[in-house]
Amino acid sequence: MDTIKETEMVREFDILIYGATGFTGKLVAEYVVEQYGKNIKWGMAGRSKNKLEAVRDAIGAPADTPLVVCDSDNDAEVAAMVAQTKVLITTVGPYQLYGDKVIVACANAGTDYVDLCGEPNWIANQVIGLDDAAKKSGARIVFSCGFDSIPTDLGVFYLQEQAKARLGHVLPRIRGRVRDMQGSASGGTVASGAATTAAVQKDPSIMGLLISPFAQTPGFEGPAQPDGNTPYYDEAVGSWVGPFMMAMINTKAVHRSNYLMQHPWGEDLQYDEMIMLSGDPATADAAAVDPFAMDASLKPGDGPSLEERNAGYYDIIFAGSNDAGEKLQACVKGDMDPGYGSTSKMLAESAICLALDISKDRTGGGCWTTASSMGPELISRLEAHAGLSFSIED
Repeated sequence: MDTIKETEMVREFDILIYGATGFTGKLVAEYVVEQYGKNIKWGMAGRSKNKLEAVRDAIGAPADTPLVVCDSDNDAEVAAMVAQTKVLITTVGPYQLYGDKVIVACANAGTDYVDLCGEPNWIANQVIGLDDAAKKSGARIVFSCGFDSIPTDLGVFYLQEQAKARLGHVLPRIRGRVRDMQGSASGGTVASGAATTAAVQKDPSIMGLLISPFAQTPGFEGPAQPDGNTPYYDEAVGSWVGPFMMAMINTKAVHRSNYLMQHPWGEDLQYDEMIMLSGDPATADAAAVDPFAMDASLKPGDGPSLEERNAGYYDIIFAGSNDAGEKLQACVKGDMDPGYGSTSKMLAESAICLALDISKDRTGGGCWTTASSMGPELISRLEAHAGLSFSIED
């Protein structure tokens, strides 16, 4: 693997976890302690030193773990924070409410950035507004490094790499299908959904960014995409399928990866993402149709228990095909609940991969996706450390 040159960026930390006192941020910090200990240079950041100290002690981090106090509304504190680290992990959302100053500071300071953003309108605006600044400074801005959208983004990447190796070419039609999943939402997810809804009510034009699968590919509009909103019996996977709540986010990530890599999967790529159902949704109850439905009563800080996180899992297939009748199916599996147990591991590994494995000479700055910036290196890390598996199914 490539390694970062010492002359590229000399910072106090390899990674800094901003929002470490929140539900997901604490899980990220706990994972780093357990998996890496003192093998990397890392610290925790947040608004309250007392709360950071409490998290440090609760997760068993060393007493000398660096703690950085920063309020996302304080320009000077944000600038000082991002200047200390190679990669900033931020779990402070909703990003459209609390993320602007942080991501702008990273783009201007040449600091690599990873987040858990599932707010496609905000991502689309940042892609347009910050890409030039990030390219100039060398900052790699990588959105959606959790269940939104790593299994999808890297799942399609993996399938296409296997298609090239086995068939000699990529496949233009891919179906992402959630075959099985157990998990639940947190208060942070509910808050992000509410913030997006409020933004649309204030500015209805935002709806276009939410609907278009090409909202994050400036200047490029691909072919009409399959309808992922209408349940039907999908012969390709032998199952009824219905709408999947993450599809609006994940489909955009796939098309942006293809765009950033100069369309190696073809300018005619068609990708949709749905969830497999046990039967005709017209006769099923609501929970069977949407097993990942959110509880609107959840508040920030609420989330699944350790037992619930450990009992969770996901199994997603990617069925590729072409008009000649060639087919190839890949599978991505995760060993914990998708939204938090697995997401916290994916986010940490994404940051560490950027810091240690991917040279800035290789990627350059800009607004990236996980597949386009880290691809095979991140897949290797996720399989080695984070409980994910990538495989081809016969």
